[in-house]
Amino acid sequence: MFDTHGRIKCGTISVPDFQGSLTDWTNLLGYECVETGKVPIELANGWGAIKTLGARTALLAPPGGGDTGFVRLIEQPAVLAYLPMRTYGWVGYELTVRDVPSLHDRLRGSNIRILTAPERTPDGTGWTPIEATGRAGEVLFFNAVTDTLRDLEFPRAVADVDRIMVAMLAAADRAAAVRFHVDALGFSESGTFRLPYPIINTAFGLPPETESEATVISVGRMPVCEIDQFPPGTTERKQLLGYLPPGNAMVSFAVRSLAAIRAPLIAPPETLHGPLYAGRRTACTRGAAGELIELIEVGGGV
Repeated sequence: MFDTHGRIKCGTISVPDFQGSLTDWTNLLGYECVETGKVPIELANGWGAIKTLGARTALLAPPGGGDTGFVRLIEQPAVLAYLPMRTYGWVGYELTVRDVPSLHDRLRGSNIRILTAPERTPDGTGWTPIEATGRAGEVLFFNAVTDTLRDLEFPRAVADVDRIMVAMLAAADRAAAVRFHVDALGFSESGTFRLPYPIINTAFGLPPETESEATVISVGRMPVCEIDQFPPGTTERKQLLGYLPPGNAMVSFAVRSLAAIRAPLIAPPETLHGPLYAGRRTACTRGAAGELIELIEVGGGV
């Protein structure tokens, strides 16, 4: 069953060029458009982003993805001061793909800008992920899963570019952000590691060998998100009043019960329909790193 506690249901991206981003996601990445429309008052109010009311929106899914996971585009004005990977909050979505080198060749020279080329892993069994930025400044990591990592079960791709498997969160206080996801949302801490992140080091002009510390948040063996301690010089993400954050704007998680969430909700829960919500209650909160989190109530055991 896909709709279990902690599952990433959707990653939302704020896009100034709606048609251009929609074309990139459908033509280049092969996603299918499963729903289009305009942002209703229930969502605009629930997000605390009332000026998105009536904005164009498209809900996208991997081919044959059904209700397994979505990417949502929301049209809104550009934030000229926004720099990918330089601000706190959701900074990247990691998607599982079938073949990293083939995707790299397909995206080369396109509007999805490749930042790192794939390289053979040290053991020769796979490829390093591709790091890229989309037309709207969204950061994307494309990774082919070949094995269980750190005792976690990462989903293998069925489509060439499949669903979001991990969301990357930049935090000023990593420990506080971890506590929020554990205590307020009911997820679990699954270990901390250090490694060089080329995309972070490039964004901040750091030596390539500079390591960043990150904590994996999971539910059982399923990864949920990765919370990274970002370097000095990271700033709060500027956003237009009444709109969503630019770039990687919001992550939607399935949760057992909204009543069990130990954090203030932006607005009372609403029951919504369509492929993403399917007649379930939803509400939003903000995490310790300022990240916007949408919660979709799916029921299930405690």
